[in-house]
Amino acid sequence: MDKLKIIANGKLNGEITVSGAKNAALPLMCAGLLTAGTLRLKNVPMLADVKTTQKLLQGMGARVMTDNISEFEINGGTVNNTHAPYDLVSTMRASILVLGPTLARFGKAEVSLPGGCAIGSRPVDQHLKGLEAMGAQITIEHGYVKAVAPQGKLQGARVVMDVVTVGGTENLLMAATLAQGVTTLENCAVEPEVVDLAECLVKMGAKISGIGTSTMTVEGVNELHGCEHSVVPDRIEAGTFLCAVAMTGGKVTLRHAAPKTMEAVLDKLAEAGAIITTGEDWITIEMQQRPKAVNIRTAVHPAFPTDMQAQFMAMNVVAEGVSRVTETIFENRFMHVPELNRMGANISVDGHTALLTGVETLSGATVMATDLRASASLVLAGLVASGETIVDRIYHLDRGYEYIEKKLGGVGAKIERIRG
Repeated sequence: MDKLKIIANGKLNGEITVSGAKNAALPLMCAGLLTAGTLRLKNVPMLADVKTTQKLLQGMGARVMTDNISEFEINGGTVNNTHAPYDLVSTMRASILVLGPTLARFGKAEVSLPGGCAIGSRPVDQHLKGLEAMGAQITIEHGYVKAVAPQGKLQGARVVMDVVTVGGTENLLMAATLAQGVTTLENCAVEPEVVDLAECLVKMGAKISGIGTSTMTVEGVNELHGCEHSVVPDRIEAGTFLCAVAMTGGKVTLRHAAPKTMEAVLDKLAEAGAIITTGEDWITIEMQQRPKAVNIRTAVHPAFPTDMQAQFMAMNVVAEGVSRVTETIFENRFMHVPELNRMGANISVDGHTALLTGVETLSGATVMATDLRASASLVLAGLVASGETIVDRIYHLDRGYEYIEKKLGGVGAKIERIRG
């Protein structure tokens, strides 16, 4: 099993190119099931989850070609299997996103209930409720969601999601594009990745209004066609690198970034004392002092993202002052706290709130990653810890960060992968 060895090496300086967003790429790949044409995706990050999605689509009969750098061609014209098996779906929650497009186009789907990382419960009840409102008959048997659309077609409906759900919004949005009639989706997620999917669907011939708002209206069409689309930059990867510089000091410019999708994160970094400048597709951060502690409360977009909580916690543990971090999205998202405390952090947890008192130095240790963003926080801590830090079980990290050791190494970090 691979590990990362990290030794603090002072300030970071230079440029990093931001990859495409995993959380946009996966639903976009699933959208390839909606058409018999070819969907060409650019700026796709070569991650473990992307490769799992490729295998899943190929297992359903789709032709998936890639240059193994950043481009995919997905042709759904050869799909001959509406079954998504447990062995692939169990490793990645986003696999449930094949349910909506498969059901909408073929009138039936059988998808294993999803797995993924251990940060808490992420039920799919809103996905199923919405599809039932659109006329689907759904049963759950032996761990599989079995869905059938009577007469082979979903019907337009008004769907009000009980909670804001990114995956639920994406699944129902894709399903609605081929439903008969008009579908109104209310209480939609408005994350940039949802917007990216909607804009791609419009390129494929979907009729969607209200993109980027909490209510989207979809006028169903008989068929969609292929298109070319570039995946939106990964705001979480970008935020992770910005936190690294805020902790180590230095000056780094992120290229191929999307600062307009990151306002809550950039505001908090400025509050911590970083100098932030931005352009249309770049962000420069400069930090010449110890960061100031900042309070964080996660919430749905456009508020502070839960996927940046662990990284800001890593920054806060070496910041000047006391901070409070409140997690409102996932109940198990403080599993990095014991590992950070083993490195010398001063963090106490009470329910969904962590209280942090900044320390001047951390000490290197062997630590174990428990989920994707927890992994990133431990890497960041290693960048400023005295001695050697070993981050174990980095397969979590590889699900969401493309070549993180090369990108950080390129701006001066002393970090290397140890092959297991």
